[in-house]
Formats: sequence, C-alpha cells, structure tokens
Amino acid sequence: MMLSEETQVAAAALPVQALKDHLRIGTGFASTGTEDAYLEELLRAALAAVEVRTGKALFERIFRWSVSGWRESDAQALPVAPVASVLSVTLTDRAGAETVVDPGRYWLEKDSQRPRLRASGTALPAIPTGGTAEIRLTAGFAAVWSGIPVELRQAVLLIAAGYFERRHEEGAEPGAMPFGVMALIERWRTVRGFGGAR
Repeated sequence: MMLSEETQVAAAALPVQALKDHLRIGTGFASTGTEDAYLEELLRAALAAVEVRTGKALFERIFRWSVSGWRESDAQALPVAPVASVLSVTLTDRAGAETVVDPGRYWLEKDSQRPRLRASGTALPAIPTGGTAEIRLTAGFAAVWSGIPVELRQAVLLIAAGYFERRHEEGAEPGAMPFGVMALIERWRTVRGFGGAR
C-alpha cells in the first residue's frame, strides 16, 4: 500500500501571518522574504506532524492510493479522512495495462474517522493477480486555513512555534509532542484496528 499526494498545499494557503502573530514577530521581520520561506517550512513540518498523528488531511488536496488487495471483498477502509470524493478507481495488471472502473460499481461511505470505498453490488472489482488498484480521492477539511477545526489549527501553530524556538539548538530534535498539543488533537485521532477490517 502506498499513499501519495497528487497536489500540495499552496504557499498562499499557509497561515504565515497567523504564525508571526503567535510568535509576536514584528512587521519588519519579513522584509527580505527569506523569513517567510522559513516559516512556511516550519508550518509544512507542523502540518505533517498533526496529519500523521490524527490520520486527517487538514488542507483539502488530491491523494493517490495504491493497494494490491482489498481488506474486505465488499469494502475498503481509506487511509486518510475526511474524504470528500473518490475521483477514480483504476485497476492495473501485472503487464501494466490499466482499466478504469465504472463509478457505478462503487460508492464512498463518508465517515469522519474511517471513510470506506464500498461496492455497489456484492463485491468490489477484482484486482488482477500481481496487479494493483489505484484510488484517486479528494481529502481534507477545507481549502483555506479558516475552514480547518480550531483545535487542529492551534496544534499546528504550537508545533511550528516549538520548532522556531528550538532552531538554534545544535542537534535539536522535535521529540515527542507536548501535552498541550496532544490534548488538542486527541479527539481527532483515528483508532486503527485490524487495518479497518470488520
């Protein structure tokens, strides 16, 4: 199984000004633009940390997920939430020949924790032996920062601020998430059991 981002969060969508306000950085800080680029890097790292811990995509974007077999014959739990839509399902055989699956053969079961790809009939399309199924989907809370739940926004800012404050510590590692951050993200964490199987 492999999950990859087909589209990334645009720099303009990142809350650089919100991070500056959080850090109480004066307006003259971004005079060269290099500081903004550094803050963007910190925000991307903080976003990734929150997304890994919660199993949620914060900003909406397109993902591509490949699997070599379904966990269940009639349903497959998806690796990220919330999922807004399944764009396509493509089967690829061992020789590389692709077949796009008719959208009428599956549907999206929306769920804030474990969305699923469901068969319209009794079973999902069979994956060729030695082949894969590739699912393209749109996932994320919103395209803009203000549409992301407030607890998750605060967690991102706290993590990014921590990275900023430790930037001069030689050999500093991000380490474990602070208790305050864990408290903010706890209700959003996905409890994974048996790969989403029943």
